[in-house]
Amino acid sequence: MSELKPGSVVFENVRKDFGSFTAIPDLSITIEPGSLVTLLGPSGCGKTTTLRMLAGLEHPTSGRILIGGRDVTMMAAHERDVSMVFQSYALFPHMTALDNVAYGLESSGFNKKQAREKAEEGLEQVGLSGMGHRLPAELSGGQQQRVAVARALVLNPQVLLLDEPLSNLDARLRRKVRTDIRELQQRLGFTAVYVTHDQDEALAVSDRIVVMKDGHIAQQGAPRELYEEPVSEFIADFMGEANVVACEIVAREGDDAVIDVGGFQHRLRARQVSTGRARLAVRPGAVVLNSDTEAGLGGEILTAAYLGDHVEYEIETPVGNFFVIDHAVDRTLAPRSTVSLGFRNRGLALIEA
Repeated sequence: MSELKPGSVVFENVRKDFGSFTAIPDLSITIEPGSLVTLLGPSGCGKTTTLRMLAGLEHPTSGRILIGGRDVTMMAAHERDVSMVFQSYALFPHMTALDNVAYGLESSGFNKKQAREKAEEGLEQVGLSGMGHRLPAELSGGQQQRVAVARALVLNPQVLLLDEPLSNLDARLRRKVRTDIRELQQRLGFTAVYVTHDQDEALAVSDRIVVMKDGHIAQQGAPRELYEEPVSEFIADFMGEANVVACEIVAREGDDAVIDVGGFQHRLRARQVSTGRARLAVRPGAVVLNSDTEAGLGGEILTAAYLGDHVEYEIETPVGNFFVIDHAVDRTLAPRSTVSLGFRNRGLALIEA
């Protein structure tokens, strides 16, 4: 397979209307060459519309889209130097894996011998060497997905687009294939724009995540940044579960803040928040359960569920109910038990009220 030529992607003030409905009001994104950026968000947030505009399957109402510095805003899909891996893989069932990969090459003007040679190289790149003779039905879901990636990459696109590529796989296979995609992207260095609604998937594969809500960017950044430093209650809850409760910032001490949560005081990283009322996002694993005689936020256990390597609790407190994951499986606290809740140093974030 020829050397890939990763391109940049730029959306400049892009708007997309469907009749009287505005799906994307004003979107600006820059994606660096050789990076994998995930568009993440709930159904209807605009991520698929954004991908379709990049692919040339939809055209913006206004604004510009550039690929590799070239304005492609009104170009047809086949003129854009991008390839897409569809949710359904879209493999021809009557063709072998090799023929599926070679099909696009032959359509692009390669003779049959050249196309098959490049297709064999493509299958080798994705770890399917020697499987070119198999029909899609004779391949696992993960292998079919790799065939679809190979078919896209042999065209040497500037940008590879992936539309919910793991949604047809079971949970265990999704974990393996997302690792395969990340390893392949890092090894070959192609630019990829990846669409998913699955937060774990986005955290696992991305250099950068763009979280969308109602056609806007709610927050963008590295996976760790979005998980540990959410800027809003929406991001805190969407990027993994979070208990979001009211608190009072009673003091600022350097980079730290002292907060009061239902009468219990705790010190944590302050971020850009001032004293006064705020919201505290607490990850389920950031809660420490102590006996009710110790200092902390008082609570009563409502439910307890043993799940093998951890116990899940719902706990009622004066500031609201907490969902808690506790890995101390040698003890399971019974419903109606009273406990004291403390907080770990990680897994907490302050959000402006």
